[in-house]
Amino acid sequence: MSEAKVGSIGVPTVSGMKGAFGNFAWGAAGGLIFALSQAIFGSGLIGALAAPVLAGSVIKGQTGSIVSTVAGFMLLSGAFSGASASTQPAQEVM
Repeated sequence: MSEAKVGSIGVPTVSGMKGAFGNFAWGAAGGLIFALSQAIFGSGLIGALAAPVLAGSVIKGQTGSIVSTVAGFMLLSGAFSGASASTQPAQEVM
């Protein structure tokens, strides 16, 4: 069984910041593609499926896989976060 590698905390380096900026740029590009495809297809069922799929397919490799996974997660978690039950009793109309 293999163990997952856990990150460490250290002194920031130029190469480390360059890598972090590159990851940020890929994430921003995926977010832009996601937003554009959701604007085109809407926020219904088709938009909910098309936006993460398009974002992940445009960016190739493992990064595209990560972008589509996170985009799908954020889309569905945002859709269900508004569905909270009310704890207050219903008010009657007089």
